[in-house]
Amino acid sequence: MSYLDDAKNFELNETAFHLGFLPTEQSHPATAKMDVEFKNSTTAGVRILQSVDRDVLRMAEKVFLSPEYTALCDAVYETITSGHTVVFSGCGATGRLSILLEAMWRKACPGYADQVKSIMTGGDYALVKSVESFEDYAIFGARQVRDLGMTADDLLVAITEGGETSSVLGTVKEHTGNGGKAFLLFNNPAELLREHLERSREAIDNPQVTVLDLFCGPMALAGSTRMQATTSEQLIASAALETAAARIYSTTPAPFAAGFAALLDALESDVCVEKLAAHIDFEAEIYSAGGRVTYFADEYMLDLFTDTTERSPTFMLPGFRRIDDDTMPEPWAFVRNPLYSSADAIRRALGNRDLRCLKWTPLDYIAMRAPEKLVNAPPQISAEDLIKIPVGNELLTSRYETGHDAAILFGYNGVPAELEFAAKVQAVDFKKFRMMDAACGRLPRTKLKIFEHLAVKLQWNTISTGTMVKLGRVRGNWMSHVAISNKKLIDRAIRLISELGKVDYHTACTALFKAAQELPPGNNGAVMYALDHILVGR
Repeated sequence: MSYLDDAKNFELNETAFHLGFLPTEQSHPATAKMDVEFKNSTTAGVRILQSVDRDVLRMAEKVFLSPEYTALCDAVYETITSGHTVVFSGCGATGRLSILLEAMWRKACPGYADQVKSIMTGGDYALVKSVESFEDYAIFGARQVRDLGMTADDLLVAITEGGETSSVLGTVKEHTGNGGKAFLLFNNPAELLREHLERSREAIDNPQVTVLDLFCGPMALAGSTRMQATTSEQLIASAALETAAARIYSTTPAPFAAGFAALLDALESDVCVEKLAAHIDFEAEIYSAGGRVTYFADEYMLDLFTDTTERSPTFMLPGFRRIDDDTMPEPWAFVRNPLYSSADAIRRALGNRDLRCLKWTPLDYIAMRAPEKLVNAPPQISAEDLIKIPVGNELLTSRYETGHDAAILFGYNGVPAELEFAAKVQAVDFKKFRMMDAACGRLPRTKLKIFEHLAVKLQWNTISTGTMVKLGRVRGNWMSHVAISNKKLIDRAIRLISELGKVDYHTACTALFKAAQELPPGNNGAVMYALDHILVGR
């Protein structure tokens, strides 16, 4: 097929993935000139990024008072105390959030550790490397529900930022079809989803499903739902778990809305803003010189995974690679635990549980009516593949071979002496070494450390986004270097080209597919290639 045929097919036959009508896919007016703000002042750029997090607080203050949130807290508590399992389901950023929620629970409530689990589209492998196109298939989510062995007495809490991710909705349909109950958390107006998308309407209208609409507006970076959308879901879902833990252990739960407000106040303080701005400038300088950054972490390693992994599709950066793969470029940013082997580091990050990776065969993909490319070449996403990604203390000279590389020891209120010693030993050959402490004032204490985890998330979202803005990978507030690895991202790329190039959807769609055909295989620069050609041709 020619690029004209591909473009026509996407424009006419993939309308279920044309999502520009969703607020989470639109440009936020407060950050419309974010690239200019960062160019003028990194501090000003940080403040404009942070301002959008206030939208989350306004939403949360309402949701915490809603009957749906009360029902979620009750259902989580009753499921756990009756000996059954709460399962969080997500894809991409919400999949990594689901894994994080499970790990937080396991570490805080060891007596009930196995009664909270997670389903990540693509399995645990997707924690550190996105599994291309899996989110487009509801049957994949359904299969993962079956693989986990869920029963009707278990509770599913499905999280999809946009409210339309096919694989996540597939977990809902499968579990409720077997008589189970589900909660569905998303960040767009429910009525808008019902009106436009059949798959969303089916889930929202399902009598076995309770909906929590966490709508809080567009993202600070257009379409990047790893930011405010996932922040809101992390706040609400972790608060529900914290409430269950408080009932089980007879303690008083924290005032969650007030606690989140205190966190935002702390992050917006002059001291914290200056710290974040300085770190953004530091990382931008490293990357501009052709260097790489390696974060050394232990307790908050999983939190850093959720941000660094998302940088690959969001900003078209090299993803994590296996230690036996010398064909892929070295990732710009990497996370490692200098105390343990990769296998032990991953297991420890997950809350000391077995890996849940996928080892589906061609016959499995045929049974699920998957695309021919998956049948012919099933992705290597098994547990054996995951532990080949060198996130532990193995010798890895590639992280400091450029002569401009930096090692960053990450912690919250300091780090244990053992971790600091191990990190400094491994960092001896790096050009630069520094400490990044995410502590940001006195926050409410909770059993699951929910505000500490939110503090890490918010700061790292700001750092990674601000750094990419400084490096020219954002135009206005659009991720202009986005990878087109699934249908949602293809649509997002078309809308980006349309808005920045000031052309209609059809013209932008044709330009994108033309660029994808003209560029050599493996080159992911189709978005900028298409946009530049439109602007130059004017």
